[in-house]
Amino acid sequence: MFRETILNIFEDIWPMLFICLVIIISLRITYLIKNKVKFVFYKEMLMLGFIIYVMALFRVVTFQDVSWSSSNFIPFEEMFRYEFGTKLFYKNVVGNMLMFIPYGFFISYFLKTKNPLLILLLTTLVSVTIEFTQLLIGRVFDIDDIMLNIIGGLLGFIIYYVFVKVKNKIVLLQKPYIYNIIMVVILLVIILYLQGVFYV
Repeated sequence: MFRETILNIFEDIWPMLFICLVIIISLRITYLIKNKVKFVFYKEMLMLGFIIYVMALFRVVTFQDVSWSSSNFIPFEEMFRYEFGTKLFYKNVVGNMLMFIPYGFFISYFLKTKNPLLILLLTTLVSVTIEFTQLLIGRVFDIDDIMLNIIGGLLGFIIYYVFVKVKNKIVLLQKPYIYNIIMVVILLVIILYLQGVFYV
């Protein structure tokens, strides 16, 4: 189900994604050459990954579906509607947390911050903006979504924070080529997964 969801998202956004990536990559390459900045593969892939993530997030939160529920301004009301372990629970509760884990990780990485309050503030700002935008385009506002998004963002921050702690204690993890290798492996795994070579 997760693989099909990802493929459906990219089926909708690929034209916008293709055009934006061509523009961004060409500008980035020009910048690197003009300013004689060293090309670091994993760093460039992380920046591209963030752009792709934002576009996919835009599609998910603005997709016009037929809303069967009404806006919720009472904390935990929607969360407790779903029975633990059901498809709706994973989609609406776990899904909202997972959706913002990359955001928490990416902004922690780019800002190089160890301050969870900053991540809390930025995640809250984005999540509230998304919910109000959904309200304006005919979807619903859900305070529980904001809470779950914030948890996801903070989990992303924790992943980054733990990674930095481990990195500082292991000499090998301070070598850029290690991250280039890891990034190549990650990209290969993603491609093979989306091609249906294996499932999780």
